[in-house]
Amino acid sequence: MEELKRAVAKEALKFIEDDMVVGLGTGSTTAYFIEYLGKLIMEGELEDVYGIPTSYQARLLALENGVPVVGLDEVDAIDIAVDGADEVDPHLNLIKGRGAALTMEKIIEYRAGTFLVLVDESKLVERLGQKMPVPIEVIPAAWRAIAEEIEVFNATAELRMASKKDGPVVTDNGNFILDARFHRIDDPLDLEIELNNIPGVVENGIFADIADIVLVGTKDGVKRLER
Repeated sequence: MEELKRAVAKEALKFIEDDMVVGLGTGSTTAYFIEYLGKLIMEGELEDVYGIPTSYQARLLALENGVPVVGLDEVDAIDIAVDGADEVDPHLNLIKGRGAALTMEKIIEYRAGTFLVLVDESKLVERLGQKMPVPIEVIPAAWRAIAEEIEVFNATAELRMASKKDGPVVTDNGNFILDARFHRIDDPLDLEIELNNIPGVVENGIFADIADIVLVGTKDGVKRLER
């Protein structure tokens, strides 16, 4: 699996050119991309390339690997954003957010000229929610009320608990994450909008109609899917 991740990360480098502003996603596959991107910059094969991190993790990786970092408010445009996904359906709708960085990911990736997604073939599903819950970032004081509200959608939501600290996962924005399991997601775009209309919801992990290109690592090589 790690070899598949490395393969798609290397393939993604073909989309990067001099003078680009690149959105840097969060997660294990994107970590390889940041590592390889930094190597090209340090070796002088790419010039004037700047990264906009979607999380503290991505920012630290960029700095460690020699990728110059800028803030969202420092640029006029984002040329390309590169990130992973937890699920990809046949229409290239996504579920993202296992790394709890979904809000900044969505902000940056919606603004990018091209959104490039890196996954291995295990992330391809017939419909969203088939394997993974939908992460929902919520205001801490409202998490219980929102979990009850989500039951209206024939779903159940659990507060995500941290594995290496006591208590819940806290996002970079100081919020909690609910993981919502839906019986069936027939219209990802509609559900994305409906969830964000719940008071106290900051953002949710459905990324509908946003991915431009998906690179899929398979045992037979990297496959390219386009909308």
